[in-house]
Amino acid sequence: MGATRSDDADRVAASSDPARRVVAVLVAVKDLATAKSRLAADFSGPERTRLVLAMLSDTVAAAEAASVVDSVTVVTPDPLVAETARKIGARVFDEPVGDSAQPPDARLNHAFASAAALLRREEVVGHGHGHNSAARVDVIALQADLPALRPAELDQAYISARRGGRSLVVDHHGSGTAALILKDSSGELAPLFGVDSARRHAESGAPKLDGIWPGLRLDVDTAVDVRSAHRLGVGPATAAVLRSLGWSDDASATTA
Repeated sequence: MGATRSDDADRVAASSDPARRVVAVLVAVKDLATAKSRLAADFSGPERTRLVLAMLSDTVAAAEAASVVDSVTVVTPDPLVAETARKIGARVFDEPVGDSAQPPDARLNHAFASAAALLRREEVVGHGHGHNSAARVDVIALQADLPALRPAELDQAYISARRGGRSLVVDHHGSGTAALILKDSSGELAPLFGVDSARRHAESGAPKLDGIWPGLRLDVDTAVDVRSAHRLGVGPATAAVLRSLGWSDDASATTA
């Protein structure tokens, strides 16, 4: 269930309290032309586009419904992704201009790092408490393809994260990062998403969180992942797309 109007009012009032931490979720999305290429054998180009946007919608909706989360921001260079994100209530940042020769993973990490820094600068300017205000903003860098995510999983991961630094949630493959959490720290997010990111995040000092969060850990890259998420129970947007493609609801326990 999403946040109610009273929930939103409580969050606004609490965010003005200088002693309270502000939790911002960041979701970075590549351009649709290159998104989810590993699904090409099972889904056509238009089908992949619909699925990517649906998974983003369900991920953002689950994050917005988490009780610890104050805001969700999507960072993307793609206008259709931006339009979708705004329609579901997320804030949108244009992907910052970096080195055009950078590989996709480097661009993704640059987008996460730049957006996290911008959100923290805004907190300093908006509340005028000095540079230490940046440490009031905790950041959760979240994958965009978590259609089976439950809000309670994100709440539990944030609560479990260590104070004074970064923590990570390893994905279901055991090698990737589903979420990187910066909590109660003035340090940088320092994202290292990409190949073998779980190992690289851990080696950079981020401990692995060991909670049982199947939806949070299940990022979708392949058709096998889609089937696993469908069995676990996907959000309404993803369920609608899969239903339109002939997938049976009988095999899925929807998160709606």
